[in-house]
Amino acid sequence: MSDDLRNRELTSPQERYDARLQRRSSTMLQRRVVEQERASIEQALDEILADDSIAQAAARIVAARRRFIIGSAKSFSYASLLAFDLSAGLSQVTLIDGTVVRGVDVLSDVRSSDLMVAFSLRRYRRDTVEIARRFVEAGGELVAVTDFEDAPLAKIADQSIYVATGSASYVDSPTVVACVLHVLATLTTASAKGARRRLGERDRLNTELGLYVN
Repeated sequence: MSDDLRNRELTSPQERYDARLQRRSSTMLQRRVVEQERASIEQALDEILADDSIAQAAARIVAARRRFIIGSAKSFSYASLLAFDLSAGLSQVTLIDGTVVRGVDVLSDVRSSDLMVAFSLRRYRRDTVEIARRFVEAGGELVAVTDFEDAPLAKIADQSIYVATGSASYVDSPTVVACVLHVLATLTTASAKGARRRLGERDRLNTELGLYVN
């Protein structure tokens, strides 16, 4: 059985813990995790250079009037990071956090010029899938950051970015996801009108408000 297939069959953290972590020394486990992460990131970087899906997603984000970012559970961290990086150079970037901005708030006013970036990695959270599906049905555009071509959002997204999350740990790896969203934010900001002006203004305000330690 291939590593990819075995990784897909181990769907829960408990199953991965039982298969990978029990009866292993710390030294052996550390080596396995590091070697897996190194191999994953090298493969991901090669795929980024060979595939234009990230560049296409960046162009869609730039073209949108309003951008909504969503992710649940662990994927909320990825959504937060992308929203933070994008908001430095683009206007109208909104993180759906479920408290200040709820999914129902966004779904009640979807326009054809709106775009959603949805992080949906196994185990796929029903709330993210349902909000993204309804967003598309309401006429919005969807960019999905997911892991497999048969993942729920891959079937309805206008653009999908696939990331490898295989790991030697009991949790799926965040390494490639972070790399991909870093490239996505960079390409988007580089081609956004007014990004340089916004970044400069933010620097000025950060200095005036004394937000950072010198």
